[in-house]
Amino acid sequence: MADTQNGSKLYLTGIISVAILGGLLFGYDTAVISGAEKALEAFFIEGNFGYNKFWHGVTASSALIGCVIGSALSGVMASGLGRRNSLRVAALLFFVSALGSFYPEFLFFDKGDSSLALLVTFNIYRIIGGVGVGLASAVCPMYIAEVAPSNIRGTLVSCNQFAIIFGMLVVYFVNYLILGDNLNPRVVDGIIVNLAGDDYERVRWTIDKGWRYMFVSEAVPAGLFGLLLFFVPETPRYLAMVNRDKQAYDILEKINGRKKASQILAEIKATAGEKTEKLLTYGVAVIVIGIMLSVFQQAVGINAVLYYAPRIFEGALGAGSDGMAQTVIMGIVNIIFTLVAIFTVDKFGRKPLLIIGSLGMAVGAFAVAICDSMGLKGIVPVLSIIVYAAFFMMSWGPICWVLISEIFPNTIRGAAVAIAVAFQWIFNYLVSSTFPALYEFSPFFTYAMYGVICVVAALFVWRAVPETKGKTLEDMTALWRKRQ
Repeated sequence: MADTQNGSKLYLTGIISVAILGGLLFGYDTAVISGAEKALEAFFIEGNFGYNKFWHGVTASSALIGCVIGSALSGVMASGLGRRNSLRVAALLFFVSALGSFYPEFLFFDKGDSSLALLVTFNIYRIIGGVGVGLASAVCPMYIAEVAPSNIRGTLVSCNQFAIIFGMLVVYFVNYLILGDNLNPRVVDGIIVNLAGDDYERVRWTIDKGWRYMFVSEAVPAGLFGLLLFFVPETPRYLAMVNRDKQAYDILEKINGRKKASQILAEIKATAGEKTEKLLTYGVAVIVIGIMLSVFQQAVGINAVLYYAPRIFEGALGAGSDGMAQTVIMGIVNIIFTLVAIFTVDKFGRKPLLIIGSLGMAVGAFAVAICDSMGLKGIVPVLSIIVYAAFFMMSWGPICWVLISEIFPNTIRGAAVAIAVAFQWIFNYLVSSTFPALYEFSPFFTYAMYGVICVVAALFVWRAVPETKGKTLEDMTALWRKRQ
């Protein structure tokens, strides 16, 4: 029962929990490839059509093409279908992708076919899941920001990033359990080098079945997400923008209480010209800042680490190591540092965390580069990679999503978020698809480049990004009007 005077925290917690499940699926879908990519490489090499590092980079990153599409469509869908229905579409896409990636041979191929045509089909299923990720990545924080009270909005939107990182940790652990006593294949110069001797059966299982089980495991959280979305409301801001004021008020009352609900609804209605205002109504600066936040979040190189974690740890530890256990450890550290952001974002503000995180990432990236130049293996490069990831998780990981969800005025938020998030996925794809070739060329160059970008990101935040701590979404309209 909602408290009509003060609002119901239980009600707010319930609907936010469902929304952040979309964030968990975002993390799960994008990171599942980390455990499966070695087996996929071996599986398609056996197709004898010239599968190489270029093809592998494309395959490991193909979901990101869908992410670009999904995020680009998110503004139109969020405005046309509503925030909740857009998330329902995302849930369906996650589910279809999980099943299709598990058995891409369905209808058109024999099981075990590893031809170029099957590779294309597999990537189509991954792209379908990516469209779901792109939708969820834009609409989940938008949904949370539009239902959350302003004094805890940063914390609640940061919980979406926690869910993303938790989803990554879950799938790291699931992949680890699925692999079990079996072994990942090792590919050197296009040849699978450990398909002989006593380990043959354990490697063969991973190539034939293991990667399939990793992908299909996503069907469980995807189905749960789709089901729970039938029990949450549309956001009050969207309802007010489509002139369903009574429903908007009812939801605001349940969340904020009767007195605040009337005040918030009046503020929303005063700025709710979503159908009439153009994208550049508040100037170019707000759009450019939103885009650059997204670009820097990816250009610092974090997703190259997250998607290829076992391979990177194997390189840092030396030949003969697997890297899966270190990947799980990194996932746990990432969770801890994401919690740091959640508990400090509404206390210290967005800008300080972004600047500190950027500089901490730079230290980690430069340390990895130096270790490579010295030929140093073992605990030092492993810790450097973990430091690099940890500082991202306490800063750019959650805070970028917080800023993107709240920096834009109500009247252009749907379209502006879509553009910013589309750029995020474009650069995610560029970084992730080029990483295998760059890493093979020179790990030193790769990590030194990421370190330099981290320093530039800190300077950008210091000079260009406004602080949004404590401001209502309606306050942002006034802020950008003053800056014109």
